[in-house]
Amino acid sequence: MPFPGAWASSVCAEYAGAERVAVSGRLGKLGYFWGAIKIHWVTSLGLSPLLLLFFQQVSLIAPLANVVAVPVVSLLVVPLSLLAVIVMFVSSTLAGKLFYWVDLVLQGLRWLLDYLAELPMASITHAPPSYWALFFAVPGVLLLLAPVGIPARWLSLVMFLPFVVTDAKRPESGDINMTLLDVGQGLSVVVQTTDHLLVYDTGAKFSADSDMGQRVLLPFLHSQGLAKIDSLIISHGDNDHIGGATSLMHGMDTEKVLTSVPQLLSEYAPTECTAGQSWLWDQVKFTMLAPQQAFVSENNNSCVLKIQSVHGTVLLTGDIEAAAESWLVETYGEALKADVLVAPHHGSKTSSTAGFLRVVQPDYVLIPAGYRNQFGHPHKDVLARYRRVNAKWLSSADSGAIVVNVENNAWVVQGMRQTESKYWNVR
Repeated sequence: MPFPGAWASSVCAEYAGAERVAVSGRLGKLGYFWGAIKIHWVTSLGLSPLLLLFFQQVSLIAPLANVVAVPVVSLLVVPLSLLAVIVMFVSSTLAGKLFYWVDLVLQGLRWLLDYLAELPMASITHAPPSYWALFFAVPGVLLLLAPVGIPARWLSLVMFLPFVVTDAKRPESGDINMTLLDVGQGLSVVVQTTDHLLVYDTGAKFSADSDMGQRVLLPFLHSQGLAKIDSLIISHGDNDHIGGATSLMHGMDTEKVLTSVPQLLSEYAPTECTAGQSWLWDQVKFTMLAPQQAFVSENNNSCVLKIQSVHGTVLLTGDIEAAAESWLVETYGEALKADVLVAPHHGSKTSSTAGFLRVVQPDYVLIPAGYRNQFGHPHKDVLARYRRVNAKWLSSADSGAIVVNVENNAWVVQGMRQTESKYWNVR
């Protein structure tokens, strides 16, 4: 969620207000060290309601980290950097040496902060609170930080209750909430039942420090108040499907991993996905339709999952192409019928064959594709095939994340770029 001007002002106002309430008008005076400690924990506590609203996460280690980081940056990094800039006009060699020491200090600081961030309980995550809960929590913080002797300070804990007990809405038994996330040219689908969570593919990895697992999947799951993945399915080994898996599993407990490429995830003790596997969660049936036989193309060996709920059926197909589609039609026939189809291979012209679509007969086709991707997905011939079977299609390149849920006892399919668009968004 972005920080528009009004909310940025409220963040600054709450920070300043919490600081003034905590340190002003006190008879006793703390020493420098304890004063610094107090300022940092007051800042963290004061900003916690807004941090949970915008980021669904609050750092418990931040006060300790700031006690180290603020003096290091203020007394070493900034003075040395400014001195290096001045010296640069006289001697670039000497300036380079000063910048070397700045870099060394920053690397050491980053190592320490990374270590602190990895400690158990270094941070907590929670579903975003409602605005009415925030309305009580912000003055509750100020009351909690008020001087001893202020009447009814205990009411601050009561004012926090709506904020703490906020929980994300879960689907009813027999139903699902499904989100096709916008991970660019890649695939990641999140499926929620009443008490369980399934993630199908994790988007791409771009570097050692950047992948869609940490940049999109984890923030989304935190925003939904979810803390554990019951089953992670990696359809096959292409980077745009498996790339974010490691970050995702490091960031959230994962009970079971299913994949067609167990050798690529051996450290997580995965189970190989095969046709015939099935399980029931909260009256929703999950069935693995493929792979059963080995194809030459790795794409055709993708895990194909069918999800049957009270209000409809979803078919997740990975990157299968014509050969695997033909095998599915021959093997399952009309049992392939699905209300929602996640487009095979991002809408590639080698997939979504006419025979396959005639059997599946989807009402909606969700296309996971990157904006102006280099492959030209979805191909115009494929879109024509969707139109011939009267299927409505949405692409994540145009619609952003695509949500499938239940409203008024029927399925609704919507793109978040349309439903959640703000005035500053370019349509």
